[in-house]
Amino acid sequence: MIVTIEKQTGAAFEIKKGEKLKVIDPKGMQVSDMVLFNSEDKREKISSGKTLDFEENILITKGNFLWSNRSRKMMEILEDTNGRNDFLLAPCSPETFKIMYKNDQYHPSCFENLYTNLAKFEIEPDDIPTAFNIFMNVQFDSNGKLSVDPPLSKAGDHVIFEAKMDLIVGLTACSAEDSNGGSFKPIQYEILS
Repeated sequence: MIVTIEKQTGAAFEIKKGEKLKVIDPKGMQVSDMVLFNSEDKREKISSGKTLDFEENILITKGNFLWSNRSRKMMEILEDTNGRNDFLLAPCSPETFKIMYKNDQYHPSCFENLYTNLAKFEIEPDDIPTAFNIFMNVQFDSNGKLSVDPPLSKAGDHVIFEAKMDLIVGLTACSAEDSNGGSFKPIQYEILS
């Protein structure tokens, strides 16, 4: 069953070891932030640093694993029809919009959508790590200067992950204008046994 995450919202759910998670960009050019926690011990969670270290790459795609802060494999990427994801930047937060967008008004954020949806699993705001940003197009120049460009994903592009342990998953339809080419769209997911 395909589940739709409406624009600028999020979801949280559990998947079992061996199950597959398919994340779909139904309309194109929409980022999804994903965080992972070990269902048995939520102190073990997805780690950007360990993943980039062990995979020896900053561009994580098909054939790569997502690693935990305890140096264990959490997920393997089996398919990636877009091939561009980010694991450098933190989930957008209320502070992101104040500091980077100069916006003092309330703005939905991935950080808020992650922790409010994960609260039912007793995961708190300070527990949220750097997310694996599916479909996010972060570029960098020879001096290391970062830019967030519109996603390259087209309607129907997807990534399929296989769980390597029982997991709690937080997933969003990203709320940051720059990450999504200036508009907000839904994200879909499906759990495949």
